[in-house]
Amino acid sequence: MKIKQIVKNKITLVIVACGLFLLSSGFSNSFFEIAKQIEIFTTLYKELNINYVDETNPADLMTTGIKSMLKTLDPYTKFLNEQDVEAARINTSGDYTGIGAHILTTKNKLIVLEPYKGYPADKAGLKAGDEITKVNGIDVNDFKEDSKNLLKGEAGSTVEVSYLRQNKPFTTSIKREAIEIKAVPYFAMTKDSIGYIAIVKFNRKASYETKKALVDLKKQGAKKIILDLRNNPGGLLREAINVTNLFVPKNQLIVTTKSKVKKYNKTYLTKNDPIDVEIPLAIIINDRSASASEIVSGSLQDLDRAVIIGNRSYGKGLVQRPKKLSYGTQMKITISRYYTPSGRCIQALDYSKKDDKGNALKIDKSQYNAFKTKKGRTVYDGGGINPDIKVEFIQNQNLIKAIKKERLVFDFATKYYYENQKKTINDLIFDDKLFKDFNLFVKEKGFNFETKTELLLDQLNTTAFEEGVSVYLDQDLKTIKKHINSFKSNAIDQDKIAITQLLSESIIKRYLYKEGYYNYALNNDIYISRSRSLLCNLSTYNSLLNWIEL
Repeated sequence: MKIKQIVKNKITLVIVACGLFLLSSGFSNSFFEIAKQIEIFTTLYKELNINYVDETNPADLMTTGIKSMLKTLDPYTKFLNEQDVEAARINTSGDYTGIGAHILTTKNKLIVLEPYKGYPADKAGLKAGDEITKVNGIDVNDFKEDSKNLLKGEAGSTVEVSYLRQNKPFTTSIKREAIEIKAVPYFAMTKDSIGYIAIVKFNRKASYETKKALVDLKKQGAKKIILDLRNNPGGLLREAINVTNLFVPKNQLIVTTKSKVKKYNKTYLTKNDPIDVEIPLAIIINDRSASASEIVSGSLQDLDRAVIIGNRSYGKGLVQRPKKLSYGTQMKITISRYYTPSGRCIQALDYSKKDDKGNALKIDKSQYNAFKTKKGRTVYDGGGINPDIKVEFIQNQNLIKAIKKERLVFDFATKYYYENQKKTINDLIFDDKLFKDFNLFVKEKGFNFETKTELLLDQLNTTAFEEGVSVYLDQDLKTIKKHINSFKSNAIDQDKIAITQLLSESIIKRYLYKEGYYNYALNNDIYISRSRSLLCNLSTYNSLLNWIEL
């Protein structure tokens, strides 16, 4: 009863505070409505805690209520508890204390996706594919919070880890260390005097590491540069501006933010002297390049400073800012939209408009607006950054997404690793036999994926039945279904190039870590090869950037 009395007292204080808030607001309609709804909620919360037949957990109830409310907005506006705040700090700083591995959390286990070379998990012998079942004797399945937190701790402390490898149990002790997550995990020179830089996130070290890599490559003789922003989810706005600043002059407009709150309406200019404003520059993006990645690629495209290569980017044109709440919690709020130098917003989804299932609607292509780059090229808003040169070798995006979701490539690579002990990159052969083995592996797993055509066919079936015409269409629908199944049975073969590239990446990392794959990709990756070909043909490069629409 003491707990309930405390809750009751706190709720009373909230109601009083709401009343004071209402009085100070001058009884405006909006503030009155806010105060009204808060009072309704607090009285409901009070009655629930006092009268509900079983004991309730106030923290869980409130957290569920907050998260459910925020779900009606965009997916980037989030409530962060104390653990979430720490995770966000790690993500932006690039430093944390732990075992040094990329870990996937599932319902009842932790899966090692990648041990970082030279860090504790690697030293202790953990491998990609290992399934962690216990941490310091605590069963992962019984831990209600994010079980990855069990692996974190003070530098120098030891954690006991039980895991399964190929269904055999093992135990190891891992001494935690300070872990540095690099924004630029790899940079290198090619034989054709092209410098390659991979940027995987925009944390606080992104511009420093990119600058360091650029200066180093120029000293080695780099005459052209490739920036690889594929799969980069973004990060800090200022770091995106600083990376762009390496290639454009001081006081250049890079991005503008617009909000309903005037203080968030800002223009961001470059503040530093550049490293090189003339060096030919190619930027690689894909559908998982988002936010800060799109600021870099979009602004350099608008300024005609780089040729963009790859696939259309994700389309996240929203800016978030953390706001401190009580008891060490925070809320990350979408406060504005950002606009590239030409004036375009590349947000792809309209979260104010949703379909019957609650999914945000994509902005229709017919509603895209045209803008002009610095030299007069036409670019568009509404759906990510559209590359100047498209690299399209994937036939069926739904198939590739389903394969990734089911971790089929990852699981096959694990199996391959334990069946084939290779020592060097030359020992790894990505040929027809490997692809056939993967195809057989997929069939043994009973893999299936759903096409958009099947979804539409199901809708047609339902509608036909409701309207009483299914009897006339039954045979035709069965024929269509048969053709779809025939197509699906050959879908993997049709996407051989894309799947082989996924296999090569996953397998090489098992033997030679991420650096090994980058070394391989430098000469074998389709996107990098296309970028190198372009930069080796400067007449084509210059024609793309200097073309003016008449």
